[in-house]
Amino acid sequence: MPAKVLIVTGDAAESLEVLYPYQRLREEGYEVHIAAPARKKLQFVVHDFEPGFDTYTEKPGYTWPADLAFADVDPGEYVAVVIPGGRAPEYLRNDPELRKILKSFFDADKPVAQICHGPLLTAAIDGLTGRRVTAYPALELDMQSAGATFQDAEAVVDGTLVSSRAWPDHPLWMREFLKVLRAKAPVT
Repeated sequence: MPAKVLIVTGDAAESLEVLYPYQRLREEGYEVHIAAPARKKLQFVVHDFEPGFDTYTEKPGYTWPADLAFADVDPGEYVAVVIPGGRAPEYLRNDPELRKILKSFFDADKPVAQICHGPLLTAAIDGLTGRRVTAYPALELDMQSAGATFQDAEAVVDGTLVSSRAWPDHPLWMREFLKVLRAKAPVT
C-alpha cells in the first residue's frame, strides 16, 4: 500500500495550490486525500495579478470533492501534510479539529508543506516559533508575530517544514518538499 499524504483545505483555497501538489504527489506514487471541515464539494478560487491593482484579484476556480472531514482524519495514517493557501486558512485556523491534526504532524516531526496563506494555520498551533519560513509576502509581519524568521524566497526548508510564497514558486517548493518526503517516507 502506498504511503498517504493529507491535504487540508476548504472553500476559497487557491486552486493551483491544492491541485498541483495533489497531482504531483500522486505522480510520485503517494496516495493523497483531501480533508476539509466537511466532506463535500469544495469551491476553490484563482488569485491573479492585474495591472494597476495593489493586491491580487480573486475569481472562481475549480470545484473538487473533499475525501473526508477533519473530524474523520486519523493523522497516524499519513506520512505528511500539505497546507495550501488562498483565503481558506483565514477561517480554517479557528477549527479545533484541524488544529489537533496539524499539531500531531508537528509533534511527530512529519513533513509539512505550506504555501502562501497556509502558514496562518501553522502559526495558530504555535508551530512557527524559532523556525525559518516564507509565505505570501504580505504575511511577513504575521510570521514574525508567530515567532518565525521570515525569508522572501521561493522555498524555505527548516527541518521537515517546507514553505513557499505562492503558486508561481511551485517547482522549487515541490522539489524541496519531495526531498524531505522521500527521506522520511519513501514510496515503497
